[in-house]
Amino acid sequence: MAILLGLGHWYRRTGCKMELPGLAFAVWLSICFCASVDGYPNGKVRQVCASMIPCHGASPQLPPEHTITVNVTEFKPGDNIEVNLSGPDFEGFFIQARDAEHLDSPAVGSFTLADRRLSQLLTCGHTKNSAVSHTSKTKKKHIRVYWIAPGDAPNRVQFLATVVKKYKTFWVKIPGPIVSQPNALSPTTEAVPTSLPVSHLSKPFNASGCGSTKFCIRNPSNCDAASASCFFLSFQREGSSVLIEMSGPSEGYIAFALSHDQWMGGDDAYLCVNEDHRVRVSAASLKGRSSPLWDSEDALEDVSWRLADGVLQCSFRRSILLPAYKGRFNLDANYYIFLADGEASEGGLIYKHHRQPLITNGAYNVTGLPQDIGGSRSPRLIKAHGALMFVAWITTVSIGVIVARFFKPVWSHSFLFGKEMWFQVHRTLMLTTVMLTSIAFVLPFIYRGGWSQQAGYHPYLGCTVMALTIVQPLMAGFRPSRHAPRRQLFNWFHWSTGTSARILAVVTMFLGMDLPALDLPDPWDTYTMIGFVVWHVGVDVLLEVHSYWLVRKVELVEDDRVQILQSLTSAEAEGRQFKQVVLAIYVCGNIGFLTAFLAAISQI
Repeated sequence: MAILLGLGHWYRRTGCKMELPGLAFAVWLSICFCASVDGYPNGKVRQVCASMIPCHGASPQLPPEHTITVNVTEFKPGDNIEVNLSGPDFEGFFIQARDAEHLDSPAVGSFTLADRRLSQLLTCGHTKNSAVSHTSKTKKKHIRVYWIAPGDAPNRVQFLATVVKKYKTFWVKIPGPIVSQPNALSPTTEAVPTSLPVSHLSKPFNASGCGSTKFCIRNPSNCDAASASCFFLSFQREGSSVLIEMSGPSEGYIAFALSHDQWMGGDDAYLCVNEDHRVRVSAASLKGRSSPLWDSEDALEDVSWRLADGVLQCSFRRSILLPAYKGRFNLDANYYIFLADGEASEGGLIYKHHRQPLITNGAYNVTGLPQDIGGSRSPRLIKAHGALMFVAWITTVSIGVIVARFFKPVWSHSFLFGKEMWFQVHRTLMLTTVMLTSIAFVLPFIYRGGWSQQAGYHPYLGCTVMALTIVQPLMAGFRPSRHAPRRQLFNWFHWSTGTSARILAVVTMFLGMDLPALDLPDPWDTYTMIGFVVWHVGVDVLLEVHSYWLVRKVELVEDDRVQILQSLTSAEAEGRQFKQVVLAIYVCGNIGFLTAFLAAISQI
């Protein structure tokens, strides 16, 4: 955006005119389409050492298609273990060994290569050669490497792999075999954690005390906590501790986080994760947009859970103050509250939520005055972006096009501020469209802090629409006079640019309505958008047929051009009332569609 602003300043200083539309269009498109993407065909992926998640703008696949095998089940420090990754054709991979008891811990040991053409060594953390990745996008079916056990190796080590079949099709942390040192405890004789036992809930939660004895968050607002479609979170203070209940329609995980702002990162989170039909309840810390860092479960007491009818429930108790646990917030303070859900693998690995988490509109103290509130799953900036785009491309631009196309004869003798009325109305509506689109365009960049890697084709098409929106008035500013030889060429370019922008804008809005940040209710949003398109095309066709009928009604007298023009003017005068009625109905219809979209946006 700074480049674009700089371009505008350069234009004003240099006074460039005729050359700017093409230059602005090229620069704008180059900025939009040349934005960086996190693709690494050369395998230099050290920035994902911790998460092992490629930044490809998509969610991992389930279940895995590839397998990891080793040639031994036990090892001693210094041993070389053969590790094989195999399966259907894949382009990229990333292999590590980790402590089997703490899979979120750093990589352990180092690797050597069997084939340097297909694989390369990477250094993760402070351990040299602790990971292996691909060297190119060449299709592979099998990779062999060797792992060297370090002297300080944990008792049990598990191999993990991320495999990329193609850019948006990948699997993360595919679990491999576990190898153990000879003196390691077997899984069946491992020491049992000292945390309190987990019990099972016998029935769904209820919202009877919400707003009176406990602080509640519900989505949708005021939904029944026992409903299979209700996300429910409650906090009930009991002395120096708080009883927390959380439930929602999920077979993977549900989670909430306490945050000092409305951005993910630096937050105190609590997750209930379905692990092979058992629920793991744990605290975690959120660092940016990466996977949560699991913490000790000892901070949580009286843990209970229930899985039934596609609803995951869990409850636990924690002290208001936990000074001994780093990362745990004091509950007697104001925080924004996030409520999220998503998928989890059979081993308990959680994946990024498919839709925007619910975020409270303000900061609340969950141990203070009991309240019963909701939240929003769409940030205010993204709501404003969607609302402004709907206003621009459903109302102002559509009405402006209808006026320019069909109301020239009707309003040709009416003047407004020294210009023909149809032209003034058309120009005002189109400039309003440019203004609204420009404001809406920058809002997602402000919200994301840059380019979004996970919005599919929507931002690319949006950039194209923005470029066409800017080019159109610039082109209009340099239009030739009415009888100039190049006027027909200008008319064609003006029409084609505007039509292309309108078509792409509708497609872009279709794609944007289902993005997580503005997830309008489906299939309502699709049907309503299709209804608007049919409505606009129908009115356009009706006015075209009416104009054709008026022309056919004129009695043309051969070689008498004056009488022909007079007859046409008379015919248009007869149709003036009809067109004005149709325009009034069209405007009311567009406002109706716009109201429906704005009402939906306000509810998310």
